[in-house]
Amino acid sequence: MNGEATIEVNGLRKRFGPTAALNGMSFTVRPGRVTGFVGPNGAGKSTTMRVILGLDAADEGTALVGGRPYRCLRDPLRHVGALLDAAALQPSRTARNHLLWLAHSQGLEARRVDEVIEQVGLRSAARRRAGGFSLGMRQRLGIAAALLGDPPVLMLDEPVNGLDPEGIMWIRGFLRSLAAQGRAVLVSSHLMSELQGTADHLIVVGRGRVIADTGVADLIAAASRGRVTVRTLAPERAMAALVPTGAAVTVTGGDTLTVSGVPAERIVEFLAANAVPFSEVAAHRATLEEAYMELTRDAVEFRAAGRETAR
Repeated sequence: MNGEATIEVNGLRKRFGPTAALNGMSFTVRPGRVTGFVGPNGAGKSTTMRVILGLDAADEGTALVGGRPYRCLRDPLRHVGALLDAAALQPSRTARNHLLWLAHSQGLEARRVDEVIEQVGLRSAARRRAGGFSLGMRQRLGIAAALLGDPPVLMLDEPVNGLDPEGIMWIRGFLRSLAAQGRAVLVSSHLMSELQGTADHLIVVGRGRVIADTGVADLIAAASRGRVTVRTLAPERAMAALVPTGAAVTVTGGDTLTVSGVPAERIVEFLAANAVPFSEVAAHRATLEEAYMELTRDAVEFRAAGRETAR
């Protein structure tokens, strides 16, 4: 499976009128791991996935699945399974008949339809009309369709949308199990929280290009470096004591400050010298969300006013 379980995107450029949707997008999705494809709305994630699947043509660049363009794949569902729009179904068909129709187009047996229905937890709803499904059930049906051909590559666009907490827990474990089988799993999202505990690797994009291509642990470590968490019941006094030292101080909670530019031991000295009470001064460990926000700060097209950092 591993030889076919790769997505290679190289130098994709795509314009829609005056708007550059893709601006040199390049990355590789490798087998055996869940790769998060993340970025703000409008960053180019969906357009990239549509180009990979041959639904949009790039102005420049290439997108290959297992070394070949999608249009050259014979029985494509056996090579790559995709969920781009959970609403893309005939509402009058039952879930099972929807999958049977897709299976027939690829020369797959009805037995395979029943297998994927079981995999995604839709057995009790298999003979219900899909038009009456909740969004979460449609997501499960879309994932079942992506799995029909037992493909080495899976591409899912915002698959957690509409799932309840149980469904979110299920899909996280399910995606990890698919990657453990040696498949390449690409999951797009604009919310880091949806990929927490799921993705092994991240491709972070903004304004049509790759900002970071890195492991999750490496990204968190880089975002954490040189920052210190201070917990104090007197945050304003702490800021007054630390800002004159040249430190950058951010209020991150009612009693929590994040400080950079000054080592932890010096922070303790400054707080003690100014009689500022504190309960903790420790090296800061960034969350995945913080690391992501830091990377994409300049790539967000629309933003609300937020907290400022004192210096």
